[in-house]
Amino acid sequence: MSGQSVIEHGRLLEVLGIEGELLADLAHRTPDGTAVPACPGWTTGELTRHVGSVYRATLAWLAEGARPRRWQREPGEGQPAEEYLREGLAALRAELERHDPAERAASWWPADPTYGFWRRRMAHETTVHRIDLQRAAATPFADTPDDIPDDVAVDGVDEMLCLWFGQRLPMLGMTGTRTGTVAVRTAGHSWIARAGTTETLAWRCSERETENADVVVTGRPAEVYLWLWGRAGPWSLDSVDGDYDAAGQLWALLRLATR
Repeated sequence: MSGQSVIEHGRLLEVLGIEGELLADLAHRTPDGTAVPACPGWTTGELTRHVGSVYRATLAWLAEGARPRRWQREPGEGQPAEEYLREGLAALRAELERHDPAERAASWWPADPTYGFWRRRMAHETTVHRIDLQRAAATPFADTPDDIPDDVAVDGVDEMLCLWFGQRLPMLGMTGTRTGTVAVRTAGHSWIARAGTTETLAWRCSERETENADVVVTGRPAEVYLWLWGRAGPWSLDSVDGDYDAAGQLWALLRLATR
């Protein structure tokens, strides 16, 4: 464990490289105008350019030491989307490799103002959109399984709950409409996410602490990861034991946090 992540940052940098190349390869093999069901209104080309732009935005955060005011959003005229993405990926990986993950860097999470934050954030940003593009392509490529390694998925579950639910929603001024606590369990790890009309909080906990939650949701790491990201239906997990409305509120609030 290092920083806020639950896996080593070297692993996260490796994931960023692997998933980025998979995404670029999928973009190359998929017609640019193919619709992406997980991102309504986007095509595969637009999704690929979005990820390339996010890489450049991250580089601008690191270079400017604050939220960037502007960065290169679009590829050059006639530049293929996958080439634009690969250029951004190569530049970002090189920049992240040059710095120790514990080194201080501007970020939008006060709990983790480090280069490690960006290794983690970009690894999961890329993984989720690789899944999106793969599903849009509707082609079962043997070298791009619609799955996520367990260790990566567990780290992604932690990021979704502690960063997006616990930090992003308060930044947006969004809360729940009712009070409810959701326990999330997967692969021996547990979290509590509490929503109310004035707050949204999430933290890691022991399995024993989950026994008092209003609802306990359980599934394989990849299933829970995709569920939290809204890439699976609200009742698609192995087990939802307790207050279904509390679980549904968590799922819906995360749609607002990540839109």
